[in-house]
Amino acid sequence: MVSEYIEYLKEAFAEFGEIRARKMFGGYGLYHDDVMIGLVAEDTLYLKVDSETVSCFEERGLSQFMYPKGQKMVGMSYYQAPEEALEDPSEMCHWATLAYGAALRSRQ
Repeated sequence: MVSEYIEYLKEAFAEFGEIRARKMFGGYGLYHDDVMIGLVAEDTLYLKVDSETVSCFEERGLSQFMYPKGQKMVGMSYYQAPEEALEDPSEMCHWATLAYGAALRSRQ
């Protein structure tokens, strides 16, 4: 069963396009056209970043997705989505487009 939060995100991404959620590691991976553009952990959305887009997230003070590995925390190339994007589908479209571009570039 998909969480209510995932159903909410499908609406938030409506202007960007269809997303699918796949269960992984206690959370979900979010996919658009079979490309992972985000992840959900503890009902928090994180979007894919790369060297071209990470500054957009860091300038906003958005946090990187971190997970414990042994005795240290490891960061992944996903940053928290801005709050206003969760409330405005056109704003989400902008951020999702950045994440999709980063995901496509990371495949090369």
